[in-house]
Amino acid sequence: MPTYDELRATADEAWRAVERPTRPLVRVPVATCSIAVGALETVDALRKEIAGRGLAADVVTMGETGLCWLEPLVEVRKPDGSAVLYQKVTPDQAGKLVEQALDGVCRDLAFAVVDGPRVEGVQRLADFDYWALQDRRLIARCGVIDPESIDHYIANGGYKGLAKALAWKPEEIIGTLTESTLKGRSGSNFPTGRKWDFLRSKDRAPKYLLCNADEGDPGAFVNRIIMEADPHTVIEGMVISAHVTGATHGFIYIRDEYPLAIERMETAVAQARERGLAGDNVLGTGLSFDLRVWRGAGSYVCGEESGLISSLDDSRGMPRVRPPFPADVGVFGQPSNVNNIETFSSVALIMQRGIEFYNSVGTATNRGTKVFSMSGHIARPGVLEVPFGIELRKVYEVLEPAPWQERRALKAVQSGGPLTGILPANIALRLPLEPEPFREYGCIMGGGGIVFIDDTACIVDLNIMFSWFLEDESCGRCTTCHGGTQRMTEIFRRIARGGGQQADYDKMAILSKMLVWSNCVHGSAAPTIMAKSAEFFREELDEHINNKRCPARVCPDLIRYEVVAKSDKLPEAAGICPVDAIEQHEGSSELATTGGWTINERCIRCDACREIAPEAIEIVDAKPASPSVPLRAHLQNVGTDARGRMN
Repeated sequence: MPTYDELRATADEAWRAVERPTRPLVRVPVATCSIAVGALETVDALRKEIAGRGLAADVVTMGETGLCWLEPLVEVRKPDGSAVLYQKVTPDQAGKLVEQALDGVCRDLAFAVVDGPRVEGVQRLADFDYWALQDRRLIARCGVIDPESIDHYIANGGYKGLAKALAWKPEEIIGTLTESTLKGRSGSNFPTGRKWDFLRSKDRAPKYLLCNADEGDPGAFVNRIIMEADPHTVIEGMVISAHVTGATHGFIYIRDEYPLAIERMETAVAQARERGLAGDNVLGTGLSFDLRVWRGAGSYVCGEESGLISSLDDSRGMPRVRPPFPADVGVFGQPSNVNNIETFSSVALIMQRGIEFYNSVGTATNRGTKVFSMSGHIARPGVLEVPFGIELRKVYEVLEPAPWQERRALKAVQSGGPLTGILPANIALRLPLEPEPFREYGCIMGGGGIVFIDDTACIVDLNIMFSWFLEDESCGRCTTCHGGTQRMTEIFRRIARGGGQQADYDKMAILSKMLVWSNCVHGSAAPTIMAKSAEFFREELDEHINNKRCPARVCPDLIRYEVVAKSDKLPEAAGICPVDAIEQHEGSSELATTGGWTINERCIRCDACREIAPEAIEIVDAKPASPSVPLRAHLQNVGTDARGRMN
């Protein structure tokens, strides 16, 4: 069985080939988001260009950097240690990059200098505002190492924390975790040291560790990035936990929608076993702890720890009534602990770098850093890591408003998924990023997914989306949740089609009081966004209810499309209309300003015509002809959903 020092020596030699390659090394981040915009095709194109030109260079892959809006990215690293990062390198640009970047710099595509001397006209990555704001600790290896190489992980400090932890007593590690203030990073915020101590104190065997990677919140992809770019940090944290708690078996439960994360975690587990870092007799210390990656069945409620346990038990994924808690009766009826990806990664970091390093940033209540995924109406969607307590406004300033929305006002911020609430921008942007300030407004910061919403979005439409999602994802165990979320959906759908009443506010209040008695957090937290919408966005709701008007001009039954000007593109717009709603009345003097073009009552508000001729077609207010016969029902009849959603 090799020692950690022996493993590190082998790893350092492998890593030198990346830091100081003997010939140019072309590295492409390959992750779910980069694959979506053609990174694999870029890799193939680069290899063909280099082979076709007979050049001496290598093309390899690495993990996600978090700079998702710049994908496909390519890093060119040279024997002198210099490295330049290139942005949006599509397959058709591979030839240009190879021709210019291997011997010099391809300025047209250059984004930043990663290492080495400055390049005129190209910023240093460390100076880039999005990067400079961060304190990358948990994701320091993301975009640096090859996630499928255990040597890269070890050479960059990996498994050092495990080697150290195995020499400590479990009580010492629990004390360190308590001093760090580390809490569950899924949004539960339960102290990790205390949770591990619960399992440690149980005398029944076997004990199990469960890693919750069922990241189902819309807008959240923190766990995915870590698993795809630095999977061994999760395994290291779990093996440390096994040493502390006495667990002998572990499961990494990953949602089915993360195939690349599943593949890379399975590879990492196999490598850890092979090197003696998992399985029997870990690093020769006698510790036995084996791991298995478990592919989830795709249910949102399996993100709740007892729902996850039910799924692992080969039962329907339904949350359980508690007590008993998992530390007493968990998977297979045995004592178990559930922590998420970022929590286990944080443990590995604490043991690798020490408590002083970990506690050097953050706040007194929440020390350390937190990883966030940012999306919505911003120009720079991606992942970043900042110290706890930083003001959300500072983060938003480096994300920039989306270029197609430059003159739009930020309306709201939704953090942590559909169970956590929604806040107006003027409140949300001044909040420090830690759980307690969000709780003061009746919301939850959540697991790290933050969505920015500008005034092109409708608060009623958002509630329809969230309430339907919660209704559809309810496990159906308790009528309180399943029936309550149905009523929420019905109320907002009726408001959206012009049938809202002032009495709907009373119904929302009743539902909020009723749903808290659900069996699990899925039901009890379900009305949070509804309640916060009624509290903070009352004026917009009143517009829908009293004036039958959608200020954002989103709700299909409260708007109509109108031709307001002539355009050569109107014939094309008419040609693609699925219901022949665009007509031309030749010779009409009354319609001279539009060239005789009109849009009739058959219009289903699909927006296709306005995409073709935005200069000629506008969305205007319109009261529904009959709220009892909603447009959505008409769309069902013609087999078309103008909003792209279920009715």
